[in-house]
Amino acid sequence: MDIKSILKKKNLKYWVAIAFFALLLLFIDENNLMVTAKLYREVNQLHAEEEQLREDIVQDSINAATISSSLDAKEHYGREHYYMKRPNEDIFVIK
Repeated sequence: MDIKSILKKKNLKYWVAIAFFALLLLFIDENNLMVTAKLYREVNQLHAEEEQLREDIVQDSINAATISSSLDAKEHYGREHYYMKRPNEDIFVIK
């Protein structure tokens, strides 16, 4: 045996060990690459949903302030969303 074959065998053992641990971490482990990517996408989706809900809160706050300030606005909102009517009216809802 010469020195080159010994170095290749030692070097090969290290590369096999590195490859084994890389496969273990990328595919076999509980927190593998696929699970991590899925969780990353889910976090991004939740951040987008949070931003949309914050915008909805601001819009609803503006609507609540508008409705509470005016009697005409309350009447309009009640007629539009709850089909409320005056005693001498008939309402026809067409969908």
